[in-house]
Amino acid sequence: MAVPALSVTSSALSELVASLVVVGVRRGPDGPIVALDEVPDELTALLAPLGVTGAADEFRRGPVPHGWRSPVAFVGLGSEASRGALRSAAGAVGRLSAGLESVVLALPVVDETHGAVVLESAASGAYAYLAYRTSSELDAKRPVARIELRVPAGLDGERMIAEAQATATATHLVRDLVNEPASDLYPATFVDRVHALADGLPVTVEVLDEARLAAEGYGGILGVGSGSTRGPRLVVVRYAPEGAERHLAIVGKGITFDSGGLSLKPPASMPTMKYDMTGAATALAVVLDAARRGLDVRVSGWLCLAENMPSGSAVRPGDVLRMWNGTTVEVTNTDAEGRLVLADGLATAATERPELLIDVATLTGAARVALGERTTGVMGDTAAVDRVLAAAEASDETMWAMPLPSELRSVLDSDVADLANAKPGHTAGGMLVAGHFLRAFVGDSGGDGPGARIGWAHLDIAGPAYNSGSPYGATGKGPSGVAVRTLLALTAELAQP
Repeated sequence: MAVPALSVTSSALSELVASLVVVGVRRGPDGPIVALDEVPDELTALLAPLGVTGAADEFRRGPVPHGWRSPVAFVGLGSEASRGALRSAAGAVGRLSAGLESVVLALPVVDETHGAVVLESAASGAYAYLAYRTSSELDAKRPVARIELRVPAGLDGERMIAEAQATATATHLVRDLVNEPASDLYPATFVDRVHALADGLPVTVEVLDEARLAAEGYGGILGVGSGSTRGPRLVVVRYAPEGAERHLAIVGKGITFDSGGLSLKPPASMPTMKYDMTGAATALAVVLDAARRGLDVRVSGWLCLAENMPSGSAVRPGDVLRMWNGTTVEVTNTDAEGRLVLADGLATAATERPELLIDVATLTGAARVALGERTTGVMGDTAAVDRVLAAAEASDETMWAMPLPSELRSVLDSDVADLANAKPGHTAGGMLVAGHFLRAFVGDSGGDGPGARIGWAHLDIAGPAYNSGSPYGATGKGPSGVAVRTLLALTAELAQP
């Protein structure tokens, strides 16, 4: 889905021409307050008749005010016009403007940073997946085609537009890939998508098919993919500008459909399991963004692609797999498959000694139980986790540091192999146990735990990656694109001299 055309203007409100001019409203102690420096009387007069309160994300459409050229609408900012409130309000406008040709946002933007946030969130909210729609309602569902932001004169509009367009493009890409049905997007066709998306960009694409995976010992990816007629792949997408000294490696879980394997999921849990490749889609989007913007940093994405299906050739509980680094793993639960493919990806990526190694995965249902559906759990070595959390805060994404208590490591003990991938019947700290498993494949550094050598952080996005509840801000039902903003911010930080 293409990002709407973005622009800025400093024209007077009454002169703006659009399908809708949307004005921000705060919730004040004595009632709603139009959040602009100069408030035309005709706007204030409309608040009460329209029932405007200024509550966060409230959206009320109104008439064409006297002397104006366009109809007006109001969007709520809550009690203050903070960056987060602006982001949420702009996202709601983008999402709720489906079917319109153009909107102008009149929000209290004071600098380029806030302007970029508003434009990006509105553009991210203006999303719909229509590839499989054939109904006559298509036009009503199409996202708004043009978004303009009214800003004070003198601000750098080109910078705001460029930043907003880059982030919204990456977010839309992730959503598009996650939305595609698993019947059409499986490891081999995912590779086709990578080649098409990378065409014309300064990146290289290396594909390890089943033969190479077997020859080079990628037992985790092969084992998980063994039950499907559509074989697994490891895809490495590299952006390596000449002279770049820093390297960010992102390993993404790419289970294009997760039935649970022989440890079959309940039927109610399966319909959304095409989303289990969100981590790989996210890793790809971040690499391509760095290449488009020409950032001075190496970025590599390791897409661990497999379809986890039950069949006569599927891996069985009790089987032992040998990972790429030689570690043997007893598979006690075939539905704990994400950590198996990530183990191969992490072990391989670690050998390139990146400055920062991050894995992104819809890994555990325990993450949703512990943190809900809007918060990402972050585990790893202290410095890397702190770096991710700082980028998340700057990007208005909710992430939370989780511990890796030493006593939980023994949960992964096996009677026949180096590790087990899970312990049947053990439910305590499931997200943290998974973190311990991944930690074993990052590399032994001494010092502040395994992973300190290169800096490792694990992002469990199982909760926020797919919104099955009510829409909010720029997030509708379905894939959210969570962690994209954080990883883009982290990439930009590493590109700084």
